[in-house]
Amino acid sequence: MTSTKLPRLSRQTAQRIAFALISLAAFVVVVPIFLIVGYIVYQGASALSWEFLTAFPHNGMKAGGLLPAIVGTLWLTFGTAIVAVPIGIGAAIYLSEYAQDNTLTRAIRVAIINLAGIPSVVYGLFGLGLFVIFLNFGTSILAGSLTLGIMTLPVIISTAEEALRAVPQSFRLVSISLGGTRWQTIRRIVLPQALPGILTGVILGLERAAGETAPILFTVAAFFLPRLPKSVFDQTMALPYHLFVISTQVPGMPIHIQYGTALVLLIFVLSMNLVATLIRNHYRKQRFW
Repeated sequence: MTSTKLPRLSRQTAQRIAFALISLAAFVVVVPIFLIVGYIVYQGASALSWEFLTAFPHNGMKAGGLLPAIVGTLWLTFGTAIVAVPIGIGAAIYLSEYAQDNTLTRAIRVAIINLAGIPSVVYGLFGLGLFVIFLNFGTSILAGSLTLGIMTLPVIISTAEEALRAVPQSFRLVSISLGGTRWQTIRRIVLPQALPGILTGVILGLERAAGETAPILFTVAAFFLPRLPKSVFDQTMALPYHLFVISTQVPGMPIHIQYGTALVLLIFVLSMNLVATLIRNHYRKQRFW
């Protein structure tokens, strides 16, 4: 019997096949996203108006606007940033620039990665037990911001540490050889060069916080409030929880209001992403590598 050998693929043919498979995978991922966003825009665009953005809900939430929920989401996002950004970037600087590579630091990194995978409802129960009950903050913006801040810390720490480690080591050596201290090197050389990657992690964390429902359900969110919050110890409405309420708890809710609320939340998150992208691109142009 004569053995037949299969012809080998040329390098160009293999590259074309690999490129086609990658393009197909990207198409399979991207197209459903555009379909979902397009459907939300199609169903919710008719609800958008000045009154919808600036008025209080009334008539059992079947009419009016989203002002308390929008303001509450802004409060929570800002509070989360105050809690998570300084601690997250500080921890990333320590792990990247100061901590030695030993068993303890490796265990800390593994713990951070594991914390990023914990379901958000667990963070909500943790916030309820610690901030609402034990520390007696009550269901308040403070308790919700602290809970969301803890939830976003793993994302910010991981991405910021990777951004700091990506800065070439030669930058640090040159700065120190010219007489700069380690902190001067970090503050004036490393941080500005790592800023685009750090911003990416910060925005990813804040976007997750802005769209979460379970943590704020236990710590801050109110079904309906006829007023805006005046301090961090007040309850507030929030867009994710408001969307959950009008979609599941209010019978006869007009469909365009449900999708209009989802569209406002989507615009809020995408606006954060757009601003971060513009800032990131600005600082990327100033990098030396």
